[in-house]
Amino acid sequence: MRKGLTFLPALALAAWMALPAPVTAAPHANTVVATVNGEDITLGHMILARESLPAQYKQLPADVLYKAILDQLIQQTALKQELHGEVPHDIQLRLDNETRSLLANQVIETVMTNAVNEDSIRKAYDAAYSTGDGGDEFHAAHILVETVEEAEEVIADLKKGADFGNLAKSRSTGPSGPSGGDLGWFGLGRMVPEFETAVLAMEAGEFSAPVQTQFGWHVILLHERRKTAAPDIEEVRGQLEQQVQQAAIEAHVDQLTGRAEITRPTIEGFDPAILQDLSLVRK
Repeated sequence: MRKGLTFLPALALAAWMALPAPVTAAPHANTVVATVNGEDITLGHMILARESLPAQYKQLPADVLYKAILDQLIQQTALKQELHGEVPHDIQLRLDNETRSLLANQVIETVMTNAVNEDSIRKAYDAAYSTGDGGDEFHAAHILVETVEEAEEVIADLKKGADFGNLAKSRSTGPSGPSGGDLGWFGLGRMVPEFETAVLAMEAGEFSAPVQTQFGWHVILLHERRKTAAPDIEEVRGQLEQQVQQAAIEAHVDQLTGRAEITRPTIEGFDPAILQDLSLVRK
């Protein structure tokens, strides 16, 4: 009896050992991790699902996150199959927009990658700093108030000889008010366009007419302006790369749209506010 009990397992073991060893391939994007009613979920689906998660969720232990993502994809697949292949019109439109955006971004990334090389960076640097200086810097102060009338009152006081710093401390609503409105030194691109335009037109020692920005009304005093030395190319490499990439994208888009056959039919009685009517895509 004992021999019989030991014989069968031994025979089974011998048969198993005679079978060819299973081929184990390295996991890849198309590796199937689950199947729901014949529809595959792949490792690639899971990788991209993880990539779209908020950063805090990505910090979860790998095994916990793996199970959670797979469970979610299984549940979503089962729910999706309830539609039996039918795609609601608004969902299809969203898919069209998402596909268009993803593919366009793929082209943009390729253009950006191909645009940046040492030669293009050097040309951008030479174009920006061919004069040997790094451009203008400004030392200014300002008084920020809520209305143009208040700004005009400030200017009237300045014309009567009032001290700019004291007026800033007493009247400015900006965070620099307690320090006399002083903004320190800044270069081009650091201030909002309206503020920068006003400063560019000023001479040292002058104060401006009322200047309106998104923050309110400003009266600006330009203390001093100076030229700065050209930076080393490595200091501005990141900025130059962005400039080269942006220029390449704009040129590529202009080229594509310039040679594309584009029609924009006139729709009689069209009101742009119709974009707010979601009922049109949910029919």
